[in-house]
Amino acid sequence: MKGVINVLKPPGMTSHDVVNFMRRLLQIKKIGHSGTLDPAAAGVLPIFVGKATKAIEFFMDDDKEYIAEMRLGVTTDTGDLEGNVKDIRPIKVTEFDLKEALRQFTGEISQVPPMYSAVRYKGRKLYELAREGIVVERKPRRVKIYSLDLIDYSCESAILKVACSKGTYIRTLCEDIGKVLGCGACLSCLIRTSSGAFNIENSFTLEEIEQAKLYGRLNEVILPVDEFLQKIPKVNLIAENAGFFTKGKKIQGDFKFLNDAELHLVRVYNHNKEFLGIAKVIKDKDKISLQVIKSLN
Repeated sequence: MKGVINVLKPPGMTSHDVVNFMRRLLQIKKIGHSGTLDPAAAGVLPIFVGKATKAIEFFMDDDKEYIAEMRLGVTTDTGDLEGNVKDIRPIKVTEFDLKEALRQFTGEISQVPPMYSAVRYKGRKLYELAREGIVVERKPRRVKIYSLDLIDYSCESAILKVACSKGTYIRTLCEDIGKVLGCGACLSCLIRTSSGAFNIENSFTLEEIEQAKLYGRLNEVILPVDEFLQKIPKVNLIAENAGFFTKGKKIQGDFKFLNDAELHLVRVYNHNKEFLGIAKVIKDKDKISLQVIKSLN
């Protein structure tokens, strides 16, 4: 059994809880995920099964999209309503004020990772230190906000749609917007609607996956991993070269069609159109060869 499941993670579970659930359900130990979600958050969590776990690294840089509810006038020690309230301020913000503030956070911005995060500091995770009451200095990171749209607004909360790069903390984004508005803010609800090629419209709840297992329809939820790697160009190998690929050898051939300055990786298939893995395109003068990066067969 190998492939990837587009799981709709429910709130209240950690991403690792979902992995453990899938291990028990499928009775397979080799299961992993890409793009961790906070326990209180819900939404798209890609789960990789069996040999498909080898492909996780090719999904770690995927862009994300979220629907977030931001509570105005409230700040907490965690940046969301799961934490302890630090301050409550009166709200004197108009919809115009909010839209003007959002414009400041579109494009490349700098974020300081929250203390309640899995970022490591001297070998320890920040949230471990935070639980001990320890606050350390964190270096700001550059992230990209591709779009930041106001979906709905009331006097106490705003619903935002955020498209962003990996590593963006929506909790921090809400806090920073609150600072600009002068009233403070925190994240009150978060749903990840997409992660790369995985969309919430095509995701499965844990209950739906259980039912698929019960009725022998797991093939409907565990999909081939290469279906989600369509942005990487495809190469079909002849039988002999396919054998070289599975052995990890560099492959020479007529690959002139890969002579693109921006082309670095390709999906590799054998003559039977079976997905073998990912290869790196190596260009040496007028010769082009393929070097195996990850064999998934």
